[in-house]
Parts: sequence; structure tokens; C-alpha cells
Amino acid sequence: MSQVEHFDTLILGSGQGGKLLAWHLGRTGQRVAVVERQWVGGSCPAVACLPSKNEIWSARVAHLARHAGDFGTTTGPVAIDMAKVRERKRAMVEREAAFHVQAYASSGAELIMGTGRFVGPKTVEVQLNDGGTRRLSGDQVVVNVGTHAAIPDVPGLQVADPLTHIGALELDYAPAHLIVLGGGYIGIEMAQAYRRFGSRVTIVERGARLMAREDTDVSEEMLRILRAEGIDVVTNAETIRVEGRSGEQVRITLRTASGEQMIDGSDILVAAGRVPNTAGIGLEQAGIDIDERGYIRVNDRLQATATGVWAIGEVAGSPQFTHVSVDDFRVVRDNMAGGNRATTDRLVPYTLFTDPPLARVGLNESDAHRSGIAVRVATLPMSHVLRTEATDETQGFMKVLVSADDDRIVGFTMIGAEAGEVMASMQTAMLANLPYQKLRDAVISHLTFAEGLGPLLSNVPARAAA
Repeated sequence: MSQVEHFDTLILGSGQGGKLLAWHLGRTGQRVAVVERQWVGGSCPAVACLPSKNEIWSARVAHLARHAGDFGTTTGPVAIDMAKVRERKRAMVEREAAFHVQAYASSGAELIMGTGRFVGPKTVEVQLNDGGTRRLSGDQVVVNVGTHAAIPDVPGLQVADPLTHIGALELDYAPAHLIVLGGGYIGIEMAQAYRRFGSRVTIVERGARLMAREDTDVSEEMLRILRAEGIDVVTNAETIRVEGRSGEQVRITLRTASGEQMIDGSDILVAAGRVPNTAGIGLEQAGIDIDERGYIRVNDRLQATATGVWAIGEVAGSPQFTHVSVDDFRVVRDNMAGGNRATTDRLVPYTLFTDPPLARVGLNESDAHRSGIAVRVATLPMSHVLRTEATDETQGFMKVLVSADDDRIVGFTMIGAEAGEVMASMQTAMLANLPYQKLRDAVISHLTFAEGLGPLLSNVPARAAA
């Protein structure tokens, strides 16, 4: 048995929150070790956030090139070189990996490449990628192992070797017909991108509508946008059988209200949710409890059930966004130093990088109704935002929720150009507890998309008389 090496802080997984914590603690003089199985820096810079947005941008350029004539630019036939698209993405990933290696070196934190498994309280055995093993322990231990794509238990699906988002970002060809199982955020982003690369695309969604967590008007607008680009969408459809092999020829059989339906395609992309990476890593050996879904049980300080153990990011059940993992880092950093920082009452925004994008912060109408919160609702079509007169980006709308009891903004949703950037202005007002009239009457630069916030907030109904 190898000798146990002791560290002040031991971090299992190098995702966003964990690596920031490692670099911070290393710079303070702590002895820190980070165990990473595969991707230096975690999935975000290697196979998720950055690579997907890189290829989505390439798809947008292709889309703009095809429509250049609408803006007075004459072009010839547009062809897509998927090998070049992949090369551009890989070059970015390589730059990110080099940055992360340098950041570890400069911080003093040790990056150990291998597969870690708990063998006792606050003790991890690592099967090193280059051979051999090491046993590591820490005064403090942080679990930051993330999640992976779920593959539904559908007959024939596993043996069809379907794509997940990881494989979809490594293709050097545009599938003849890509079938996307799942009408959530990842599925929709990838569906639109590959349609713009030239693939025929069909989205199969088990539920009654796309993006079930959004309001119905948002789902319907996204459906309209996707269908306008030639994407087929089938809802209320349960996949009951898959035949063939992705990348060659596949057939899926669906159960729908009108009976069984078959769809033939060339490739399958599974975008049906995420599963925490907690199985088989020895959590029970370390006294670390998980919940019924497999996520590590934590309190609002991100402390696990075992003393001196913390969890960060998706594996802790935090919202599955990189920016939330960054805040998890701040919570753990401050609490390790004796503070009392919590995850409760976080105002978590997110952006779906379709074209146009979807962005939301705070409540939507469905949330407010479920929670019994009375709100006033105002909407504004993007065609009423003057900036769209110049850009022709008229798809979508803005929607704001204002408390019925006072004038605080409690939620904002936007489908429209630069939605994520516009949302940040609304989020700032919400964080400051500004009455909506302050933002309504602000002098916002002309001609910008954010200028639409004035007319939007002018549509807020007056408060009912007491």
C-alpha cells in the first residue's frame, strides 16, 4: 500500500469552482492537490460551455453568409467545412488547456491526472493516468466531480452508440439527418447549430412542449423560431425502440397519441438530462451521503455530511451553470476562512445560446403562480425595439414580472438579440431592489437593444388600489 501524502486541501475534480478554489488556496500558501481524471480545467473549457459556443458561433456565421444578400452583400454558394469548424474549436480548447496548466503552476497547487476514489474519511486513492497509484488525504476535502449526460433506458439506444454533446462537438461532418432526443436547452442549441451546418434535424421531446421549465409563450416562440429554420419538432413522443448505429443509419420508433411513428436518420444525439458522477467513487467509505438522485447532500454552506468535506458545482445539486460553480467557490472559500456565506436566495441568471438567444433571471409566470406570488406582467415584442429596425432581428419578445405589492422587479425573460447582455441590466436592478420606475426612466443609450427596457417597463400595469 502506498504511503499517504497529506495536504491542507484536497480537491477531487478540476471543474470551475474547484480550480478557482485550488488556485486561491495555493496562492495563500496552502499545500493543495487537485485530482482530475481527464479534462484539465473541467468540462466547461474542454467539452461543454466554451466549445459548444465556439461551434454555435461558426454555425451563426454560416447562417449569416447564406442570408448576406438580404443586407446587400452578394456572395457565391456557401459550403461548410466541418473539419475546419472542429479545428477552430480544438485550437481554442488547446489554448484553454495551456492556460490552466500555467495557472496551476503559478498558484502552487498540484494538479494530479488520474482517477480518484475515496478509501476512507478524507482519503483518496488515485490511479494515475501514466501508471501507478498515490494515496492522498486532506484536512479539508472538496468534491467537484460534476455530472455526465444521461442515456435513457430505451431498447437499442446504448448499442446504437448515440452522440452526447461531447461527441457532437467532435464531428467532422454534418449529419444527413440528426435526430435529437430531448427538447431542453442543450438539445435545442445543438439542433439549431447543425441545421445551420446543413443537416436535416428532428427534435423528439417526450413532454408536451419544448423547455418545460419556461412559460408556455416562451416555449411556443422558440418552437416557431426553430420550425422557421426547417427543424422538425415532435412533442408528446416517447421513444420506445432504436435500431441501427449512429453515424451510419438509425431508426427510432415513437409512441405518440396517434399511434406508433418511425423516424429514419443518420445520427442520434441524446440530450435528455444529466447524472451526477458519484457512482463508484467510494463516497460511502468517506461518510459522504447522497440524495435519492445521487447528488451529494450539502447544507446551504455547501458542507457535506462528513466533517471537513465540501461539495461544489453540479455534483452538489447546484444549478447546472458554470457561473453558479463560480459562486459556489466563493461560498466555500469564505466559509473555509471562518465566514458564514450561504447559497440561499441567490439570483441565478442563465442564457440559452440559440439565435436569437433566450435569457432569464428570477421568476417566470409559472414560478410565481406555483409560489402564490402575485405579480404584474408586461411584455414587449422585439419588433418594437428600435434597434431591430436597423438589424432586422425582430424575433422574440421581452417579458417582465413586477410584484403586485410593491414596485420591485421579480423576474425577466427575453428571447431576442443580445438577450444575455440585456438581462444583466435587469439583474443589476433586481439586486439593488430598485423600483421598476428607476429603470423605466433611465437614460439608456440609443440605438441599443437594452433601450427596449424603457418601453417594456412602461407597459407594467398600475398597482391595484388598496
